[in-house]
Amino acid sequence: MSPTKQKHTTKKSAPKAAVKVALKPAPKPVKEKPITAVKVRRSLIEGEREVHALEPSQLTRTERPQLVAAGQGEGNEGRYVYGVIQVKDPLSFGKIGMGGTGEMVYTVHHGDIAGVVSRSPVFIFDPTRENALAHEHVIETVMKGQTIIPMSFGTVFRTDDDIREVLKSIYPSLKDVLKQMANKLEFGLKVTWDRDQIIEELKRQHEDIHRFHQEITRKHLQSTYFARMQLGRMIDKALVERAADYVREIYEALRPVCVASRDNKPIGDKMIMNAAFLIHRDKEPDFDEAVNKIAQRFGDRLNFKYTGPWPPYNFVNIRLKLERGTAS
Repeated sequence: MSPTKQKHTTKKSAPKAAVKVALKPAPKPVKEKPITAVKVRRSLIEGEREVHALEPSQLTRTERPQLVAAGQGEGNEGRYVYGVIQVKDPLSFGKIGMGGTGEMVYTVHHGDIAGVVSRSPVFIFDPTRENALAHEHVIETVMKGQTIIPMSFGTVFRTDDDIREVLKSIYPSLKDVLKQMANKLEFGLKVTWDRDQIIEELKRQHEDIHRFHQEITRKHLQSTYFARMQLGRMIDKALVERAADYVREIYEALRPVCVASRDNKPIGDKMIMNAAFLIHRDKEPDFDEAVNKIAQRFGDRLNFKYTGPWPPYNFVNIRLKLERGTAS
């Protein structure tokens, strides 16, 4: 099946942040582009991507909260932060900021790293489709020329100085993350199957299941209920085994063209694989080709949905811990 590719006044204490970069060696999708016999849909954000990543859920600050808390400071001006990049000179990315007012997106620096920000009202942004798309559009724009470590949707600080202080407080960690993620992109791959179709295949092809199914249907077993329960357990076990075999084969095919991968929990009973892959920017054509080849190999048995490129949402985990003070 064709892979479909579619395109966050108190006593003074210093900001603290724990930075974790998850890199798992193993195997690793945006504009429409047909490749050989398999069509790959490549379109950035089509409303299916959750906006997430860095989680600045707490940030320790003393005089005033740097990160806006719900219900605080309504009507004041703050700074919406989209992510962090490595750059020495000031940059601007156009009037594409959140909030629908066309605010300029620019950089706030500490040394050679910078937050990508725009002026914003100080309030909690609802995660509507419109807001999520606006947030993601800025990320996409920055990604064209920079490696960006994305912030969680709705991250608002009060001032540029607050942002500089945070960048300063976790500078070594951010530098390390930016170095590891430099020139790398994330792609998502979701693989689904027609569960009923696979069950019918198992009834025909799996020796034990085929034989037991025939006994139930032809011999009219007296304990039909219990027999069907047993058959159901046999089928469930076989489905798990077959899904694991398919997923293993897909990973093995993609491993040579990726830096790392992350296996996320499948959604629903039709999805057998929900993975993220980290690849070098210049390896994107190779990854495209590898996904198409494995999709062709499985044909109509599996459906591939292939998304990206994204910032490394699944491979960076930065938590900023904040003690919120009281706004005066």
